[in-house]
Amino acid sequence: MKFFDLSDEFFRPAWKRLLVVAITVGWACVEFYGGETFWGVVFLGIGGYAVYALFVTFDPDKTPAKDGEPTNGG
Repeated sequence: MKFFDLSDEFFRPAWKRLLVVAITVGWACVEFYGGETFWGVVFLGIGGYAVYALFVTFDPDKTPAKDGEPTNGG
């Protein structure tokens, strides 16, 4: 079992993936603004990993769909 299962059906809609990236990168900006460089770098790294995992390598066709939801995105 993975700690974060990025192939979960929760991440099928693009707006949810974008929201995860926006929250992590946004929080990194908050930390940098507050002078907390370490935590800013940590959250920026998490945001970078989220971009890679949720947009670069993510394939919504390979994730299981909820009952009644079309699998081809249409």
